[in-house]
Amino acid sequence: MEIERKFLVKNNKWKRNASEGFEIKQAYFANLKGKSVRIRTVGEKGFLTIKGPRVGISRDEFEYEIPLADANQLIKNYCDSNLISKKRYKVNFEGNTWEIDEFSGDNQGLILAEIELESPDEKITLPDWLGKEVSTDNRYYNSKLAKHPVNSWNSEP
Repeated sequence: MEIERKFLVKNNKWKRNASEGFEIKQAYFANLKGKSVRIRTVGEKGFLTIKGPRVGISRDEFEYEIPLADANQLIKNYCDSNLISKKRYKVNFEGNTWEIDEFSGDNQGLILAEIELESPDEKITLPDWLGKEVSTDNRYYNSKLAKHPVNSWNSEP
């Protein structure tokens, strides 16, 4: 079960405590009625991930490591969406680990912060570099950003 909250990032203060970033590339086989199947590469590893529909900020998630060559082949030949490219950083704040994604390509300029929780009602302290919460705004789901990147929106993210 994945339980996460997602926020826009409003300034660069998070960079003071960020880990070294790493590149992520991902694309989608399918995205139907809130269910998605994606292929992702992270460094020298590949992953197949299946996600169920959201209920609030929760959903089922199944992730399996696959050979990098297979992941690259699947992205190249079988995925029907645009490639998502981003650099991910980790920031520890008040005992929690935040993942900060700086997008590139068609989503250039978008920076999102995510935190995974143990339960939907878990209490956390929000850093001052967070902006608007977008946990339930489907425009900010990676599966949506692959088909409708921010550079195609009529207004700024």
